[in-house]
Amino acid sequence: MATVIRLKRMGSNKKPFFRIVVADKRSPRDGRFIEQVGYYDPKKKDDNVSVDTEKVNYWISKGAKPSETVDSLLKQVAKK
Repeated sequence: MATVIRLKRMGSNKKPFFRIVVADKRSPRDGRFIEQVGYYDPKKKDDNVSVDTEKVNYWISKGAKPSETVDSLLKQVAKK
């Protein structure tokens, strides 16, 4: 099973909120996922990203590949 770490869109119109999830590559964007590992709120100015780095590192060690957006968010968290 090919797994990816990607964003799942939540929230209402014009108020997006994203969950960072580990999902099967074949599942739809907002569909079934394996585990939630964090969240991203683009409307907040400070502390808009929260990630459980232990879970992310575990899934990456198992072969999960982060999407481009999630990869940039992980780099942003690592700088803090």
